[in-house]
Amino acid sequence: MTDPKGPRDNRWYLSLMSPNTKGPKFAWLDPTSIYINAAAFQDLLDDLIADLAGVAFDVVGGCDAMGFVLGAGLAARTGKGFLPVRKAGKLCVDTDRVSFTNYSGKTQDMEMRLPAFAKGTRVLLADQWIQTGGTMEAAIQLVERQGGVVAGLATIAMETCDATDDFARRFPVAAAVVPGSQWHVECNAQDLSSFKTYQPARTFPTAGRTAG
Repeated sequence: MTDPKGPRDNRWYLSLMSPNTKGPKFAWLDPTSIYINAAAFQDLLDDLIADLAGVAFDVVGGCDAMGFVLGAGLAARTGKGFLPVRKAGKLCVDTDRVSFTNYSGKTQDMEMRLPAFAKGTRVLLADQWIQTGGTMEAAIQLVERQGGVVAGLATIAMETCDATDDFARRFPVAAAVVPGSQWHVECNAQDLSSFKTYQPARTFPTAGRTAG
């Protein structure tokens, strides 16, 4: 699938992401408009799966909450099961719990069902965005504490910091925002040039299609 406004190898769908309009208590952008546009969502999944070539995994784990969307999409496309890694207090079964500090500096807990898989199971962990690495590190700990193997990480973007540099050394990482690209430079600055021309109508489900 391609977008009429740009080549597929330029990750055109990233320009659909919208800037924050609600202030500093929220993340600095919203990538969810990629999901509602069918062509964008399919191309995002295609790119991540291509970047994961050679990475073997048995199940996809998604981080609560928006990692559920990305992780479930990858699981369905690759024929794997999906494992939710949830915020504390949501699961009605026995769980293991890890505390972490999120991107806003707030301390939270993440949980995973106990047991979730056999020892040695290879888990691909997905989250919508990896900024400070706190949520993902909690998910990694939960997998490893049950004897699982973190096969790799998948995300729309992973910003640069000490924690994410460590992830890149430890695991294969598939990110729609390719490290070293102009998109990555702008993500690290938390200001996309596409914000200047952002138009919500481009994200609508019928975007890039004609009626008939």
